Amino acid sequence: MTNNRLDITAMKKMGMIQQKQKDFFAMRLHVVGGDLNTEQLQRIIEVADKYGKGQVHLSTRQGLEIHNIHYTKLETARKSLEEINLKMGACGPRIRIIVACPGNDTCRWGIINTKKMAKELDEKYFRKETPHKFKLAVTGCPNNCAKATENDIGIMGGILPEWIKDECSKCNLCIYACPKNAIYKENDQYKLNEDKCIYCSICTSSCPSEAWIRKKEGYILHIGGTMGKSPRLASKLCGLIEEKPRLNILIEKAVQYYKKHGQKKERFGHMIDRIGLEEIREVLLDGV
Repeated sequence: MTNNRLDITAMKKMGMIQQKQKDFFAMRLHVVGGDLNTEQLQRIIEVADKYGKGQVHLSTRQGLEIHNIHYTKLETARKSLEEINLKMGACGPRIRIIVACPGNDTCRWGIINTKKMAKELDEKYFRKETPHKFKLAVTGCPNNCAKATENDIGIMGGILPEWIKDECSKCNLCIYACPKNAIYKENDQYKLNEDKCIYCSICTSSCPSEAWIRKKEGYILHIGGTMGKSPRLASKLCGLIEEKPRLNILIEKAVQYYKKHGQKKERFGHMIDRIGLEEIREVLLDGV
């Protein structure tokens, strides 16, 4: 292998990133949802000690990189990692690893199974070519720990609550707990302003008498988020999506629209601003 431009381009696609130090690379690992088992962690330590400088780097998107590996050792290091199902990540104009919070597996606020969804999305989209880098995140609720609104596509768990009068102790905790002041009291009745509701589970999780229940449960889809030199928070595509098949169709339509209409090195969100959010929203929601 020679250190020329063609080789570097191909290596970058496979998550091997050239450093400023001549002939040295960082190996970006394929870590879905931030999860690694202890066997994998031990192997990463061994590879970093043997082929690098005994250090690893944790990226801002739950990824892990081993830096300072000479290009002549990359293939041997890669094979050692793949022995225990640790594959290479991705860089450049393609879909990256999927970020996810713990979701309803362990978090009291989690509404959806984030890890399962992250794996499904990864299996379908990881390393697919796009006009520019493309990032996805799955977060369990509107607490937004996985920063769904900072990614090209962000999936967020959400619920629409309902008040059950006969169960209510009239403690007013729901009014004080609601982060958007969407719950109010009128004529001794508790009511919800759905226009203010962000579909979080704070009222249903906090109510001591379980008077607030989950009337509907589903997903909130955000599109066009990005950080970098020109930050843009993602736009909510529509209201609460109850059916997972519908969510999957909308995600696929969004990816395909970007691949068709996005310009080279133009992020999804900047394409949305160029074309217009309402026009893109109309196209994506048509027939779905």
